[in-house]
Amino acid sequence: MNKKLYCAFALLIAGFMAEAQPVKTAAVFADAEKQTKVMLTNVAEARESKPELVAPRTLENGQLKMVASKDWTSGFFAGELWMLYDFTKKPEWKTKAETYTALIEKEKFNGGTHDMGFKVYCSYGTGYNITKDAAYKEVIIQSARTLSTRFNPKVGCIRSWDHHKEQWPYPVIIDNMMNLELLFAATRLTGDSSFYKIAVSHANTTMKNHFRPDYSSYHVVDYDTATGKVVKKNTHQGFADESAWSRGQAWALYGYTMCYRETRNKAYLQQAENVAKYILNHPNLPADKIPYWDFNAPAIPNEPRDVSAGAVIASGLLELAKYSKNKKEYLPVANTMLQSITNTYRSPIGENKGFLLLHSTGSKPSNSEVDVPLNYADYYYLEALLRQKRK
Repeated sequence: MNKKLYCAFALLIAGFMAEAQPVKTAAVFADAEKQTKVMLTNVAEARESKPELVAPRTLENGQLKMVASKDWTSGFFAGELWMLYDFTKKPEWKTKAETYTALIEKEKFNGGTHDMGFKVYCSYGTGYNITKDAAYKEVIIQSARTLSTRFNPKVGCIRSWDHHKEQWPYPVIIDNMMNLELLFAATRLTGDSSFYKIAVSHANTTMKNHFRPDYSSYHVVDYDTATGKVVKKNTHQGFADESAWSRGQAWALYGYTMCYRETRNKAYLQQAENVAKYILNHPNLPADKIPYWDFNAPAIPNEPRDVSAGAVIASGLLELAKYSKNKKEYLPVANTMLQSITNTYRSPIGENKGFLLLHSTGSKPSNSEVDVPLNYADYYYLEALLRQKRK
């Protein structure tokens, strides 16, 4: 690129950043209400024949894909409904949120997964934070007890997957940082510090072993349970073992920001800031700030985007801006992300079975959920909008 063209491109990006303003939240939530009513109709129809399926996850060949409560994504739809109620205060959204939250309750005893935070805290936790319902509190506490059974003191981490045991005897994935919020909440609700201690141990061990010198994160770290030592570091959903899977970087940013909120440990704040620096300064982050599915994907710019990663990053940056001296750096990028998502990546009203956003990527290496709506993209988009409004 010649110098004159480079300067013009830099000015274009600077102009894009300078113009980014907070999204008009009321208009977006009004659209989200309309679109979610479409989704509720489609979900009700799907559950008539398969009532065991409790929540929409994505589109598969243009058709609505529903999941059972055991699926890691089962809690996001109820959380979206709670956020619609939180913003609008309309009783109809509270009623719907209560209905779809109740469908997740049995997961409080499911010890076969690390995804308790995603399933229970995004549904029951979001609902409890709004309503202070004592019954929701009990579900959160029991879920934390169940999640704690997956902690190995020798390793210092909560085990992630039970599948692929032939490949990873004790895998810990960066996504698991997101489930720690449930444990911190349980300590606040009970006064029992054991949950807090597990969360801190997991965060510290992950900070030690998951990150490269540039603060990009590995996806999967496997441990020896006899010694607690790292066996190997690789990926499952990223391009390569040494690449930076975009949603993994988003989980890291959000997770350590949340850990700082809960502990006020400055090491976590610094970690979140360093991860943010990696993301925001990466040469492969597009001008609209919505990342490709992996920062090192080989065919950039002809690679799928991951709007879910963008939504998580935007939400994380908005919270990080509350604590960091770098607030003036984070807020314009978060605004740009949310403007980009709002203007370019939303579904037209009435289409896509009611999903709010398009162009997310679940697992590109498996050719699974590539360039489709995903319920967690919708969830973190609404959360980011609420955080932007309340900052």
